[in-house]
Amino acid sequence: MIYPCTRREILLGGASLSVAMLASANSLATTRTLARTAIKRLVSSCGIEAWFVQDSTVPLIAMEFALTGGATQDPAQKPGVSHMVAGLIKEGSAGLDFKTFHERLDNRAIDLHFHSTHDHFRGSLRTLEDNADEAFDLLRMALTSPRFDAADVERIRAAVLARLRHESTDPSSLAGRKFLEVAFSDHAYARPAGGSLESVPKIAAADLKRYVRRVIAKDTLKIAVVGDIDPGVLCKLLDKTFGSLPTKSEATPVPEVVAARQPRRVFIPLDVPQTVVTFGGPAVRRSEPDFMAAYVVNHILGGAGLTSRLFREVREKRGLAYSIRENLVWLDHSAVFLGNSGTCTHRAHQTVEEIEKQVRHIAEEGPTQQELNDAKSYLKGSQMLALNTSSKLARTLLQHQLDKLTMDYFEKHNGAVDAVTLDDAKRAAQRLWGAGLLTIIVGRSPKDAAQPTTMPSATTPSSGAQQLGAAPTALPN
Repeated sequence: MIYPCTRREILLGGASLSVAMLASANSLATTRTLARTAIKRLVSSCGIEAWFVQDSTVPLIAMEFALTGGATQDPAQKPGVSHMVAGLIKEGSAGLDFKTFHERLDNRAIDLHFHSTHDHFRGSLRTLEDNADEAFDLLRMALTSPRFDAADVERIRAAVLARLRHESTDPSSLAGRKFLEVAFSDHAYARPAGGSLESVPKIAAADLKRYVRRVIAKDTLKIAVVGDIDPGVLCKLLDKTFGSLPTKSEATPVPEVVAARQPRRVFIPLDVPQTVVTFGGPAVRRSEPDFMAAYVVNHILGGAGLTSRLFREVREKRGLAYSIRENLVWLDHSAVFLGNSGTCTHRAHQTVEEIEKQVRHIAEEGPTQQELNDAKSYLKGSQMLALNTSSKLARTLLQHQLDKLTMDYFEKHNGAVDAVTLDDAKRAAQRLWGAGLLTIIVGRSPKDAAQPTTMPSATTPSSGAQQLGAAPTALPN
């Protein structure tokens, strides 16, 4: 239906308690009412569109929005610009310096955040209904007139460099970055979205302003809102907030790319007690007919809980890994499956061999009918449980828009899962894993290993599976 219409960190004390109580109540209410919730398409007088769920259970409003053009729009020699913009865009706007802007957020318990992914510049706003005017006005100022004062730029730059220095000795970060370099070669996805120790010092305020001017525009804007607000009032706030943005972005087109297919192992020496293994390869795009079959069979191989093949065979039966998980990652211009494991040095080779064995086996044989039935049951049952707050529902509705799904997708989801046959799952398994793995190993050489480390018991489930419709697991920064 079309409706025409011409926390910041939560405060200590009373405001904190009030918002926490509202969030708890809203969590229960959203789960209970989602099945009968009407998702509406709003169009404001300025042409701003939003997917909207009106929920008066508590006086809370959650909004998520995204603009096409995240880290892929960074200059090739200056990765990290979009990440810096996300950190700085609310550090002072228009006539408000950093201190004043944040005081206004804090005084009204307004939660406003920005972040950049490889494909999108994203923001989230969470506020009590009584503070909606103030919250949307602060968001408007952040988007339309960020200051990028020199002192703020240097403060955020120092924080980014501190993180990057830490990541330079973190095996998981090194493995993730190397995977992108090898998988995507000279494509924009190969560049570190969070910047590098070499690029971040070169980023100037002019680069940040140029990024905002090129990327933040109405033509790629997607919005999802869930909360206690009248549709007409929301349309007026959307006009006020986004209506003055440029009509069209100047984003550089990003080419389609398929991740490297050839099996390959890359070893990065690092003197750390635990060896990290990152593995992956090309996957199925969200828009492809085989996506749902790939999603279901991927859950069987590396999904959540104690039942995935990788968890059961690598950790539980053989005690080879501290942790292991594997996900599908779908992007605007590519798709990969991406797995991670941590193990002790003297068993790293055995761990890699077992991972490759399990991947090869499911590629050749596919899953069993029982595994398929169990995966379907889990994925259908967990869909609604993952949407137990207004913020989670708003994020999922935004992701549905980015994935070009229809507003009635919630109603279609279980049917799409049920429609996956055993033959579909076998075909998807062969497509995903039949070509082998690109594997990155970071740690000490086995000859330098200390005494064997005792492996923990398999009592903690892997956190590898994501809910379908929620934002796909991101590529490493």
